[in-house]
Amino acid sequence: MKTLKETLIELELYCLKPEVRASRDELDRILADDFLEIPSTGVPYDKSHALSRIPSEVSPVFTQQDHELRVLSSNVAQLIYKATIQRPGDKSISYSQRNSIWKLTEGVWQMCFHQGTPCEPFEIDFATTRKL
Repeated sequence: MKTLKETLIELELYCLKPEVRASRDELDRILADDFLEIPSTGVPYDKSHALSRIPSEVSPVFTQQDHELRVLSSNVAQLIYKATIQRPGDKSISYSQRNSIWKLTEGVWQMCFHQGTPCEPFEIDFATTRKL
């Protein structure tokens, strides 16, 4: 049986798959109705904005590592991790500290909050990094 940490890491990675990002229906299912994201620009957006924007984007290449889980209540958990993003056509890599808050609603984990904060470059741990 998977641990909660393993489940949420799997969901984070699932959200980043190009075919999931391209599917408004899949994003609608995985993002909570009250979803809020604060991207690196600092300008927050909600679920409707995410659903209108993300499916039309060309997916970047993501990596994730150093996941930490914080259980906030019996049905709410926070996943904190380091990530890299390499956008299509750009050879540079962006580094960030990320956190997502997930809530269990009717037996399904949904992301209700996500934030990515730019950070200094870090050493990528290829032994444990999850790349997508």
